[in-house]
Amino acid sequence: METTWLEDFVVLAQTRSFSRSAQLRHVTQPSFSRRIQALEGWVGLDLIDRSTCPPKLTSAGEHFYIQAQDVLNRIGYLRLSSNELPGATQETVQFAMSHTLSFSFFPDWLSAVQRKTGPIEGRLKVGNTLDAVLWLVEGTCDMLFSYHHPQQPLQLDEERYERLTIGQDTLAPFCRADAAGRPLFTWPGKLQSPVPFLAYTSSAYLARMTDIAMAQAKSSPYIRRIFDTEMAEGLRQLALAGHGVAFFPQSIVRNDEAQGRLVRLGTAWEVPLQIRAYRERPRLGRPAANHIERIWRWMEQSLA
Repeated sequence: METTWLEDFVVLAQTRSFSRSAQLRHVTQPSFSRRIQALEGWVGLDLIDRSTCPPKLTSAGEHFYIQAQDVLNRIGYLRLSSNELPGATQETVQFAMSHTLSFSFFPDWLSAVQRKTGPIEGRLKVGNTLDAVLWLVEGTCDMLFSYHHPQQPLQLDEERYERLTIGQDTLAPFCRADAAGRPLFTWPGKLQSPVPFLAYTSSAYLARMTDIAMAQAKSSPYIRRIFDTEMAEGLRQLALAGHGVAFFPQSIVRNDEAQGRLVRLGTAWEVPLQIRAYRERPRLGRPAANHIERIWRWMEQSLA
């Protein structure tokens, strides 16, 4: 049995999609499916119920998912304790998050926490949300920061991981303003003239949040998808250049909106987002490091 199979299974348990999981694991879907089948053969039980759409975990799969997270966590801890990460020290805090939060949230948060707890020696691991979740499960990060919405929660065992809601944001559609400060495009478009749309790739958490935002309005917008990327910052530059409409967390375009470069396109398509922090719960035999505990307690106190 290979640890790669465990990583594959954890991603599949979180996405409930073979195609999306294969994309995230950078393999073809047939290869990914064979690896899951090989894992099931090694276990000797069916872990995935393929008769449902989307596929779901069997009872054995639910139990194995918890055990797989534990194994990956222990492997990651062994990696760190063996000093396999160059330059790592005992006091280094490993933070994991999406690209968007690394731009919009983390710099100000880091300044605030350092004013209260003193200088932090850290390492920032940035990827898509599922990458960041896997880093937490593997034990190669100490804290995970992520967006949260009730319709798209992270699949993390609440008994193993604790969380704090440490901020709020809003996802909304924006486009470039014309010389008079009006939207460059008419939203939500018309059947005869759909709006050029800048989208997130399917692996991005904000892609699913954009789908939720567009589905909640009384009428669907008429859009013509012209470009996609995983990173909100990439879409922001395209929107600023006038290439189309895109959905952004307000925090990443706050200055653009205040200075009249981007215009918000109504409130019917807005979706509230929470910003959450996650970490593995300290337990007997594996207490949290003092510097990590200090940061977590500061976050708890700042919310009181």
